[in-house]
Amino acid sequence: MNLQATFLALLAFALFSTHDVAIKYLGTIYSPLQIMFFASLLSFPLITILLVRDPTPGNLRPVHPWWVALRSVCVVVAPTSAFFAFTLLPLAQVYAIIFATPLLITLLSIPILGEKVGIWRLLAVVFGLIGVLVVVRPGASDFGLGHGAAFLTACAGALQSVIVRKIGRKERRVVLMLYPLLVSVGVMGLVQVFVYVPVSLPDLGALAFVALFGFTATFLLVRAYTIGEAAMVAPMQYSQILWALGLGYVLFGEIPDGATLLGAVIIMASGLFIIAREAVGGTSRQTPVLRTRSRGLSPGGLRVSQAMHRQADP
Repeated sequence: MNLQATFLALLAFALFSTHDVAIKYLGTIYSPLQIMFFASLLSFPLITILLVRDPTPGNLRPVHPWWVALRSVCVVVAPTSAFFAFTLLPLAQVYAIIFATPLLITLLSIPILGEKVGIWRLLAVVFGLIGVLVVVRPGASDFGLGHGAAFLTACAGALQSVIVRKIGRKERRVVLMLYPLLVSVGVMGLVQVFVYVPVSLPDLGALAFVALFGFTATFLLVRAYTIGEAAMVAPMQYSQILWALGLGYVLFGEIPDGATLLGAVIIMASGLFIIAREAVGGTSRQTPVLRTRSRGLSPGGLRVSQAMHRQADP
């Protein structure tokens, strides 16, 4: 089953990468805030299907309202920041920075979850963050808003993932999915007053494509984690760098520089080391990365996978 799970994960991340290419294209025409609004709005019918099938009894009142509120904000901030980053930076550079998410999950799991993280994983985090510095090159002339947006994506994605680990078994799935969706549609709907421009029919189709591919990729990823070992599935996220190199070059003429590639290698090596350490020696309370089963960027996918992965946990 691990082979099948690996294949599903690779397919999921290929769809995510194609989803990101569509966002990058749309970002040359529309504000990322407008793209986020339509992607969230078009995800609504797909997610509603899951909401009505939730068999857990109860109401829509959160057990932990402040954690749910903070996660809802993170769920909106993470993809919105990613959309900005994809618009401003080459795909490979954005992915390299977002790959720091597992490192940040490891750090945040200490104060929020009370995890015990050994010296080797802490050193891997430091090593990975050095890789981020290699990619963004602070003080260089080309450092800008896009780099900040990509790192904000990693931070928000890591925080919401850790929050789900903390409250996921106490909150209903419908609560974890519904509130972020309402916040996303509501907030992004309000800002359309300032950023909206008419959307052509072909571009509306591209926006629907973004929602559908993000949703489909999420389900493939959830399925992969359900039937396979997390240690086999989690590293597949790094396949996105290959898609970024290929699609970025063919569609946008992007050729990453040496610093971006070196930084990406350092970050991926750090993430793989953490995954390996958790797989070999961790207990269920010491595997924050392996138990975070999401790519975590798409408007719909972020909510679905984080709300559902706990159903597959042993």
